[in-house]
Amino acid sequence: MNSLQPDVTVAARRSLVVVATASAIMLIVTGVRQTTGLFVAPIHEATGMSLVSISLALAIGQFMWGAAQSVFGVLADRYGSALVLLTGALLLAAGNVITTFSTTPWMLIVSFGVLAAAGAGAGSFSVLIGATARQLAPEQRAFGAGIINAGGSVGQMIFAPLVQAVISASGWVVAMYALAAASLATIPFIRPLAGKGGEPARAALDPNSSAPANAAAPTVAAQTPPLGLRAQLRAALRDRGYWLLTIGFFTCGFHIAFLVTHLPGEVGLCGLPPSVAATSLAIIGLANVGGSLASGWLGNVVRMKWLLFWVYLLRAAAIALYLSLPRTPTTFYVFAALLGVTWLSTVPPTAGIVGKLFGVRYLATLFGLTMLSHQLGAFFGAWLGGVARVAFGDYNWMWYADMTLALLAAVINLPIREPAPVPRIRLATA
Repeated sequence: MNSLQPDVTVAARRSLVVVATASAIMLIVTGVRQTTGLFVAPIHEATGMSLVSISLALAIGQFMWGAAQSVFGVLADRYGSALVLLTGALLLAAGNVITTFSTTPWMLIVSFGVLAAAGAGAGSFSVLIGATARQLAPEQRAFGAGIINAGGSVGQMIFAPLVQAVISASGWVVAMYALAAASLATIPFIRPLAGKGGEPARAALDPNSSAPANAAAPTVAAQTPPLGLRAQLRAALRDRGYWLLTIGFFTCGFHIAFLVTHLPGEVGLCGLPPSVAATSLAIIGLANVGGSLASGWLGNVVRMKWLLFWVYLLRAAAIALYLSLPRTPTTFYVFAALLGVTWLSTVPPTAGIVGKLFGVRYLATLFGLTMLSHQLGAFFGAWLGGVARVAFGDYNWMWYADMTLALLAAVINLPIREPAPVPRIRLATA
């Protein structure tokens, strides 16, 4: 048994490197993407484009981000993650640069709404979680997803105040060039995540990788030929739990996109300086580090559908509390902290349920489809926020809609037939 120790140590180090590099990429990509709302007012003032037009471009970008994850997830499963991540870095940088030359709504849609969003999609959850899941043991996957998610939260925490500072000091164009340079900084982190979907690095430790992630030790099931992509997609689309999970994820997208895009506008309506919005976004990122790690860890202990229930319920409660308080900087900071705990905490349990139900062989593809629903919600959250602001002069109806959707999402996840967590088996060393 001692002869196996070096292999276990090498595998553990490999797992750590894979998760750390994926988290670093997520940090940068999320930092770039989750600060888009800080550019709404500067672009409006510099170009004269209406708030509805800018909101539409950002809404299309939200949907494109999800659609790109579906497409790039398939490509990563088929051809490997390295090429997809490299393409994403180049597209994200190019989209941000071209945005600085956009003077019409259509130009903004192409640059910010299509190119930059597609690039961010190629370097986001679906591809990164899929790439790491194939290289981790089953009991490590939920927590690994939580660490990657936490990387995104740290990115938002770091980038939001820095981007606002650059905008205030040097203008939005310089800030956009800085984000383009940051996008290219993901390229050195790509290599540890290379490898085709059909060649899982942890096959020796998880030979049943095309079966559900919490399946029993490989016996007869391990000898069953794995499903192809089309067969796996058909199985998923016939599964009621997969549909409920995907529909519930719509609310998460609506919620996050509305806040990322329009929280600065809400702060402005309250007569508070832009720094309050940037600080609030940073607090959300900081709080979600703990929320994501806790969500990933709890996924190994309790059923993940219950995690989703409580996350969505807490979001609804946080919005109700915000609406009942006076709009001061302290209110925004407390609200941001409450939201931050739940901000991206839905991702580890959502990805974990997909892995439980269908295995990890095509996790990037199947989770990419759930992200498409997430970003369809994001489209409406970003776009309708601008429409509500112009039509009613405030965002009150959006807050009510957001709270209602959160309550519905909490309930819709409960009927999912999720297998119970499998206790870790301790090997005898005697």
